[in-house]
Amino acid sequence: MEQIKERLRELADPGYREFHGRLLPGTEDILGVRIPDLKRLAKEILKGDWREFLEHAEDGTYEERQLQGLVIAGAWKKMEPEELFERTAGFVPKIDNWAVCDVFCGAYRAAESGLRREVWEFVRPYFKKTGEYELRFAAVMALSHYCDREHAEEVFGFLDEIRSEAYYVRMAVAWAVSVYYVKLPEQTMDYLKRCRLDDWTYNKALQKIIESNRVDRETKAVIRGMKRKDRKGETKS
Repeated sequence: MEQIKERLRELADPGYREFHGRLLPGTEDILGVRIPDLKRLAKEILKGDWREFLEHAEDGTYEERQLQGLVIAGAWKKMEPEELFERTAGFVPKIDNWAVCDVFCGAYRAAESGLRREVWEFVRPYFKKTGEYELRFAAVMALSHYCDREHAEEVFGFLDEIRSEAYYVRMAVAWAVSVYYVKLPEQTMDYLKRCRLDDWTYNKALQKIIESNRVDRETKAVIRGMKRKDRKGETKS
């Protein structure tokens, strides 16, 4: 572990630390290691005794937590499903910002494998949790790996039931809806017309759809006209 910590210190860039820190308000333990460097280091760990690493890994810095998530996600072929889900369940409570959540979810390739159904069964209960990053984990796993016709209606139902004022939950829900719209426009448009999202999240989802380069101008005009407004005719925030 001391060697890993030394590697992290060597890879740290003070300039990047300052930049990345502005994107992660409240996260004070950033060294400043870029994600590609963390991914390369995780691959090195996976070639060796990765279980030993996870056994003794510490949570002292943002990068150490990122590294744990990358190793767990990357080791899925080396574990039985029971161990994978046990380690995943143990890691989710360590997620304390959007970046750790999103990198972990994006790296979770077991969801694209023969374990696809089992991973979804593991993720589903997290939509019923109350923690900010438990809920974000569920939403980002869905948009990252289950954005298809088979899962869309169930995911829409889960998103409708989320009642959280947490910023990073609401942003994840809005992001998820926008991703589903890009990939499944007709199905998602039908959902938008009947959804039970709160006004802020609904309008943020529309905003993200409008910002997408994969949506044409005519469609963006339609989406703009769907924004919810208050009695004064102003867009609700």
